[in-house]
Parts: sequence; C-alpha cells; structure tokens
Amino acid sequence: MEDFVLSYVVTGLAFWSTAFLVMRALMPKRSYEFCNRAVSTMHAVAAVCMACLSVQEWSCPVCPLNAPSSPRQMKSLAVTLSYMIYDAACCHLNGDVRLDNTVHHLVSIVGIGAGLAYQRCGTEMMACMFITEISSPLLHLREMLKELGVKDTDLNLLVDILFAATFSVGRMVGGPYLTYVTLTTDYPILIKVFCNQTRRRTKQISRRSAP
Repeated sequence: MEDFVLSYVVTGLAFWSTAFLVMRALMPKRSYEFCNRAVSTMHAVAAVCMACLSVQEWSCPVCPLNAPSSPRQMKSLAVTLSYMIYDAACCHLNGDVRLDNTVHHLVSIVGIGAGLAYQRCGTEMMACMFITEISSPLLHLREMLKELGVKDTDLNLLVDILFAATFSVGRMVGGPYLTYVTLTTDYPILIKVFCNQTRRRTKQISRRSAP
C-alpha cells in the first residue's frame, strides 16, 4: 500500500469529524442525524466528482478492468474509506447498531481496504462508488426536508422524483452490470464480497426509501 494512502485516510477522518462538529455548532436545534446527513451529503457529492475525474476514457468509463489502480483512484478511495470509518463511528455513537448497518460499514471498509492493499480494480471500485453515491444526496435531502417541515410540497415531490430516477438508473441498471462484471472476472475474493454486499445494500435502501 502506498504511503500516501494512510495520510489521506487519517486526514479525511479528521476532516469528516470536524465537519460534523461544525454542523452541530452551526445548527444546534437540528438533530444528530440531520447533521450527520449533511456531512454524508458532502461526501456523496465529493465521491461522485472524484469518480468522474478518475475516468480514463469516457468512451468506456469502466475500462480497463482488473488493472492496477492509478494514484488518483487510490486517493479517492482513501477519502471514501475515511468517510466510512467516520460514519460507522458516528452511527455507533448515536446508538444505531442495527446489524445490517453494521455489516454494511464493516464490509465496505474491508472491501475498500482490500482494493487499496491489492492496488488493483480501481476502475471498478470507482464505478461502484459513482453508482452508490449518485442518488445519495437526494436520499439524504428527502430525510432532511422532513425534519425541516417541508413535506407534501412541490419541492419535496421534485426531490422524490429525482431520487427515484437517479436511484433506478444507477443501482438498478449500472449496479447489476457492474456486479456481473465483478463476479465473472478473476478478482480478489474480498473485492467480490464487497461488490455483492453493495448489491444487497441497494435492495435494502430500495425497500426503505419507498414512500
């Protein structure tokens, strides 16, 4: 594993934690979950941007397959790894110790860590990050609007429609394709487990996001 990876993880962990504390200070009347969702939205937007910037050839966004990870891909994955560690700790401190949520964080951390350790499959992992995070800002915004009292309005309806569209296209179209590619190619077993867990998480979110 490259030396800069650990530095990015530690720095990222400090950044997300500080961002959460700032949110709590700026919005003392908002709930713990609201502030965490604000930080999660920041990461989702950053993750989508990093995934787009890591594409080597837009004519084939998921090429090359099973290739060595580029420094940019590894830095992006290190940032997301730091967020997953932060989010796991944040949920635990808030008493959210549901089994599915815990397994999601654990497998994601191990899967991303494996990708960084093997220094391979950066393209596929960045594609996975794009697919899983493209709808996340809208997912969090839906819940935040509820706490803000903005419900049954045109804005709420617009967010619902945009979330349904991005979630369906990203996770119901791109997700199965990426899962098939990953499971049918000679990848390290931990990468395959990470991919399969991401697919299962998609089904869980789909059920919980229903109106």
